[in-house]
Amino acid sequence: MTRLIVRYCKPFLASIVAVMVLLFVQAQTELALPDYMSDIVNTGIQTGGITEGVPKALRAEVYEKLKTFLNEDEQARFRQYYELKSSSSATSAELETYPILAQEDVYVQKDDVEMDEGWRQSMTQSGLLVMSLDAMMTDDSSLVAENSQEMEDLKAMLEQLPPHMTLYDALGMMPREQIDEMRTNMNEQFTAMGESTMDAAAAAFVKAEYQAIGMDTDAIQNQYILISGVKMLGMSLLSALCAILVGLFASRIAAGVGKDMRGDVFRKVESFTSTEFNRFSTASLITRNTNDIQQVQMVIVMFIRIVIYAPIIGFGALVKVLNSSVSMTWIIALVLAVILGLIMTIFAIVMPKFKIVQKLIDRLNLVMREFLDGMPVIRAFNTQEHEEAKFEQANTDITKTNLFVNRTMAAMMPVMMFVMNGVALLIIWVGGHQIDAGTMQIGDIMAFIQYTMQIIMAFLMISMVAIMLPRAAVAGSRVKEVLDCEISIVDPLQPQSFDDQKRGWVEFDHVSFRYPGAEEAVLHDVSFCAAPGETTAFIGSTGSGKSTLINLVPRFYDVSEGKILVDGVDVRNVKQHDLRDKIGYVPQKGVLFSGTIASNLRYAKEDATSEELQSASEIAQAWEFISAKPEQFDEPIAQGGTNVSGGQKQRLSIARALVKQPEIYIFDDSFSALDFKTDAKLRKALGELTAKTQATVLIVAQRIASIMHADRIVVLDQGRIVGMGTHEELLKNCEVYQEIAYSQLSKEELNHE
Repeated sequence: MTRLIVRYCKPFLASIVAVMVLLFVQAQTELALPDYMSDIVNTGIQTGGITEGVPKALRAEVYEKLKTFLNEDEQARFRQYYELKSSSSATSAELETYPILAQEDVYVQKDDVEMDEGWRQSMTQSGLLVMSLDAMMTDDSSLVAENSQEMEDLKAMLEQLPPHMTLYDALGMMPREQIDEMRTNMNEQFTAMGESTMDAAAAAFVKAEYQAIGMDTDAIQNQYILISGVKMLGMSLLSALCAILVGLFASRIAAGVGKDMRGDVFRKVESFTSTEFNRFSTASLITRNTNDIQQVQMVIVMFIRIVIYAPIIGFGALVKVLNSSVSMTWIIALVLAVILGLIMTIFAIVMPKFKIVQKLIDRLNLVMREFLDGMPVIRAFNTQEHEEAKFEQANTDITKTNLFVNRTMAAMMPVMMFVMNGVALLIIWVGGHQIDAGTMQIGDIMAFIQYTMQIIMAFLMISMVAIMLPRAAVAGSRVKEVLDCEISIVDPLQPQSFDDQKRGWVEFDHVSFRYPGAEEAVLHDVSFCAAPGETTAFIGSTGSGKSTLINLVPRFYDVSEGKILVDGVDVRNVKQHDLRDKIGYVPQKGVLFSGTIASNLRYAKEDATSEELQSASEIAQAWEFISAKPEQFDEPIAQGGTNVSGGQKQRLSIARALVKQPEIYIFDDSFSALDFKTDAKLRKALGELTAKTQATVLIVAQRIASIMHADRIVVLDQGRIVGMGTHEELLKNCEVYQEIAYSQLSKEELNHE
């Protein structure tokens, strides 16, 4: 099936590439949303919109505290990055932004410099140290790394200091090496808290400094949340737009593939011979060209929208999870193992049922078609209850199978939702302990839950497609079986041309025929010649091979032995179209198509004039009832010609062949539904037409009266010619013909004729 889909998807390669690009963009936007949510919670709410651990402005007195922990190089960098502002040197905008400037000096970050990343980290860690010491001196219990040995030593030092001396004064008198060692040990404690917690603590230091300076921290927070919210909304809209475009492209691709596939199947079936039609039932061909191709279309849509998208979103979410909180990835491994076990169990239960659903649909179509075709017979024999029982059985079988499959599939989603909600609870429980330990923030937990759900949903989406795939594979193989079916009758590679000198000649040369797979031949060593301007008739008992013989001329079957010559050329050496273009065929069962009388008569000659239609109708004895219709040739014909009688249907079928004005007319027991009077008129008019156009007429008949005036009558018995000649000749020397004649007409009628 894969090759079949790839073959039909090639014309839509540009659309498929566009879909893949859109799916990638959609996945990236979906992956960005949990990060924005986490930022809004962690930064926008918890840290007041402060995104950096290095303040844009800080008071001079705070810098003096930071100097305690900064080495000379770092202090020089600070003076390079910051500019000292006083009330006299500050601009009006700076005085408004930093109100504390009216009372004390403030260091303001320069706009045209780029800070070194290593220095930024040193400033952040130094700020955390200052915040911890200030909290300790004010007896604030919210200390960072409060259990470290260095903090215990500093507490002991603070208790021993004289009242006029601060802890920073004492630290300033300590050797630089000791300060650096203390700073290194403290930084290790900060690092152990985790990056997200340390960033939150650094942001708290910056926010406290901004509040001390007099900056509007509420405006900073609102601005950050607003900008992040707008970005999040934009990502959502972009994701929705991509999803809409992907749906549009996927639908167009699948519909285009279905259209092309249905067209190819229809054209393939058009080229089928009777051999291929015996292999595939009508109901099965209808199912294959409708339901089966619809299953393939559905899989294409699912593949484009899910199978391509799921790995992108799943892998992307996995990368995000591994980069954020590796300590909880075991939860993902656990839930994937559980889901895989559930899916494999459902797979084992449902898979066998998918393989028989399509066969049950074929059976249902077959029963329904038989019921509709045989409605008159069913009513005549009062077998409605029997047909209802047949339909009920077929309907019940497919209903039970579909109910089983759908119930099993329906049970899958509640179980999966239970698993997913259980995973969310497990993440919250484990994450709550990590938040309590200070190694993770609330926003990180929320983002982790979202990424985990994305990973699980990606896995589920692929699994759902995998469950649907077996049924589509069966459907695709059934379609492929039709497309790959070898036609038993094909045109020659180098077709010959007809001999105009032998126009209208039909010759059977020692023809034998055996149906494919049959043990015995239907026709044995048949030889005769039908000349233009003459009528050759075939008669015999039921099953003698009359219709089979006629069907060999337009090459509905190929002969097993011998050859058939039309216009002096073997029919196997010319194109089927060219051969059938010379033939006007009237089948045993009159077939009409939905439309009008005119459209049916013009079926073989679209440009036929109204005069030609009327002339053919008069010869076929159909003009009498056509002229009585309100709209005459524009009178509508229902599907299958159900709104006309059997005799009218046969006469219209005969008129359709006459409109074509072919070289050869083939009438396969086409007069059986006509009364004797109409039959006689038609034969007389047909004889005049044949004499005028020098057309060759081949007639299969059951009634002696229909063929007794033929130029040549071929009598068949069990597939062999047992007599050939005129009516009078056969009455004298053919016993089989005599039996047929005497069974239908009296001796007086035969002598009178």
